Amino acid sequence: MVFWVFGYGSLVWNPGFEYDEKVIGYIKDYRRVFDLACIDHRGTPEHPARTCTLEQKEGAICWGAAYRVEGDPERERLAMEYLERRECEYDEKTLVDFYKEEDSLQPALTGVIVFTSTPDKESNKYYLGPAPLEEMARQIATANGPCGNNRDYLFLLEKALSQIGHEEDMVIELANEVRKVLDEGIPKERKSVLEIEGIPKERKLVGPPHIPHNKSHMPTLQLHPLPEAIAMDSS
Repeated sequence: MVFWVFGYGSLVWNPGFEYDEKVIGYIKDYRRVFDLACIDHRGTPEHPARTCTLEQKEGAICWGAAYRVEGDPERERLAMEYLERRECEYDEKTLVDFYKEEDSLQPALTGVIVFTSTPDKESNKYYLGPAPLEEMARQIATANGPCGNNRDYLFLLEKALSQIGHEEDMVIELANEVRKVLDEGIPKERKSVLEIEGIPKERKLVGPPHIPHNKSHMPTLQLHPLPEAIAMDSS
C-alpha cells in the first residue's frame, strides 16, 4: 500500500505525520492563494486567519513537497485520518501530476493527493475569496488562534519556500505588506525586541519562474472530513 500527498502550505515545513520519503517539486495549472478562512488553527470564528488554498490557473505552477506513505493498510489509514482532521477546512481532495525540476515535461508522479477547497462562498463556508493586498495584510497581521498567530504561518511559508530554493513573489509581497502593518503599529522601543524574537525583515521579489508547460487535468474526489479538528496548521 502506498500513497503520495502534496503539501503547499504548512505541510512543506511541518508535515506532522510519519512518511517514508519527501520530494521537492511542483504541480501545474494551480497557484497558491490566501483565500481560505482558518478558524481553529491560526484564527477564530470571530477573527478568521487567511491560509493557503489552490486556485486553478492555466500555465501556473505551485512549488511544494510530496510525501510518500507506504506500509500496511492500517498505517495508510492513520496517516490519511490525520490529514483529513488537519485539513478539515478543505472540502475536496484532488489528484494531480507532480513534477521535479529536472524534468518539467514528464511527471515524476501521477495521482498525487492534494487538499483543495471549492472557490464558492455559498457552498464552502471557509472560502473568503480574494481581497486587496492591504486588507489581507491587516487580517493576517492581527489574527490569532490555538496554533499561534496568522503572520507566523505566512513568514514560515516564506522561509520554507526560500529553503527549498523556490521563493514566490506573491508570498514575499504579502509578507512584506504584513511587516509594514506590524511596523506601523509597533512602538519604536519594541521594534528591536521583535527583530530578536524572529520577525523577518523585508525581502526582495524574485520574479516569475520559467518552467515549460504541459497541461494535464486530473479528477477531483469529494472529501468527507472527520467531525473533530485538531490544532495543527493546514496544507
